[in-house]
Amino acid sequence: MRLKDLLKNLNYSIVSGQEDIDINKVEYDSRKVHAGDVFFCIKGFKVDGHEFAKKAVMQGAAAVVCEEVLDSVDSCTVVRVEDSRKALAVASSNFYGEPWKSLKMIGITGTNGKTTSTYMMKAILEEAGFKVGLIGTVANYIGDKKIPSHRTTPESLELHELFKEMLDNKVTHCVMEVSSHSLSLDRVFGIEFSEGIFTNLTQDHLDFHKTFENYYEAKLKLFNSSSTAIINIDDEYGKKVYKDVSCRKISYGVDGISDIMAKNIYIHSKGVEFDIQYKNQMEHIMLNIPGKYNVYNALGSAAACLNEGVSLKAVKKGLERVFVPGRCEIVTKDYNLDFEVIVDYAHSPDGLENILKTVREFTKGRLITVFGCGGDRDKTKRPIMGRIASSLSDITVITSDNPRSEDPEAIIDDILKGVKGNNYVVIENRREAIEKAIKIAKKDDIILVAGKGHEDYQEFKHGIIRFDEREIIADIIKELF
Repeated sequence: MRLKDLLKNLNYSIVSGQEDIDINKVEYDSRKVHAGDVFFCIKGFKVDGHEFAKKAVMQGAAAVVCEEVLDSVDSCTVVRVEDSRKALAVASSNFYGEPWKSLKMIGITGTNGKTTSTYMMKAILEEAGFKVGLIGTVANYIGDKKIPSHRTTPESLELHELFKEMLDNKVTHCVMEVSSHSLSLDRVFGIEFSEGIFTNLTQDHLDFHKTFENYYEAKLKLFNSSSTAIINIDDEYGKKVYKDVSCRKISYGVDGISDIMAKNIYIHSKGVEFDIQYKNQMEHIMLNIPGKYNVYNALGSAAACLNEGVSLKAVKKGLERVFVPGRCEIVTKDYNLDFEVIVDYAHSPDGLENILKTVREFTKGRLITVFGCGGDRDKTKRPIMGRIASSLSDITVITSDNPRSEDPEAIIDDILKGVKGNNYVVIENRREAIEKAIKIAKKDDIILVAGKGHEDYQEFKHGIIRFDEREIIADIIKELF
């Protein structure tokens, strides 16, 4: 591709060299640069790509795109832009032939519910006969092909590569989680969404956004580039989004009047049943995952698919076959035990409270919770989660999550600041904590292991180890029973 074609739709200036040159590929990691590539200098939180421009040129970069004046880079074309992150997003789209324009793009944002909702939408759209791509936390999918996911929303270069692969494989619809980080860092800059969905907003990621207002403003960005906004009108911030966005709006909810509603909700241990009402139509839904919050996820997902012309009957069939790894997943179904163990990804105060209240509704015995908090993340939520776990559980086993570069004991100390009462034990080793919960479980008890869900690793300052809780729980049960 010619550099001038790569830079289409960008405001830029040529500092040195020529724009009418051939470019091999686009890179923002200097370690991956080869002869003929264009290197984008991206300012990160730990490193600044401008510091690696010289290295990129030494490795053969034909062009460098930057925001600042570069020293000792005179053997290639240098392009100056105002914002290199936005430039990378636009250039990546151009490089892969703007594939997203040929896809129906459905984006979802909010603190909780994004992953579950993307799985729901994929199931519904496939039921309607479409081939679907999915981008999210657990994995990326191109139809049935599963691709490992390293972050909720990939960097723009990898994102547009995925769109191109989807298009090449005849995908018609792409459903994707759009994280607040990706919106703040312009990973989805320039993409126009057919539908943007807002689930809810509660405390999370304040280590990154600093203030709740910044967090809200980041989420709001999705709806500035969406044709239709689908909004949880029962959520406090959903009401604010409804007022603040100017595109076409569809509301969903349970408590009041909205465009799409759920009635006659019945929650049980195997799932939740409800009637979904849309215009003058109604269908009874039997969802295989429990919780009132999953009714909201189903409504938002249904609204997006209905807006795409899918029938309510296809919505019903899709929702009733959906399975989401690590989301209120009962992992002891195949064992002859008189108690259950549930694994869930809940890692925010609201997420933990939701899952605990849901499980409590069908717990006949005691509710035993195993949880911890991640390191290098929002510290202010740790005592809040300690209070929630200890007040909503009969017994809480406080342990380590992904401590990353932090001391696990220090994280646990932060959690303990919010704990009320003495119905808890501290066991730093997560495997031993899970084993303790299983050992003390009695008839009709439910153990909730919260925080990691689908993850199959644990991250420490010295590295990453394999840690799949489903495997670990199975091993412990075999040892004890």
